[in-house]
Amino acid sequence: MTYKGHIENGVVVLDVPADLPDGTAVSVQPAGKARTGKARSQPPTLYERLKPVIGKAKGLPPDAALNHDHYLHGLPRK
Repeated sequence: MTYKGHIENGVVVLDVPADLPDGTAVSVQPAGKARTGKARSQPPTLYERLKPVIGKAKGLPPDAALNHDHYLHGLPRK
């Protein structure tokens, strides 16, 4: 059975009282963003930030990763 509730002063408060005995093990999983106040979340990972451009470059030389300084700045190839 699923019980719905919210967080109040850092404590889970059920919307409808439940007849659960003391010591009952429960699992709490956030259902979505908080309705009020600022939600604290982790900043996006590097992958999440670069996901829109991953794999978009076409026609690059096969050694572009190894010799990017040569192609960008004219330094000698490795």
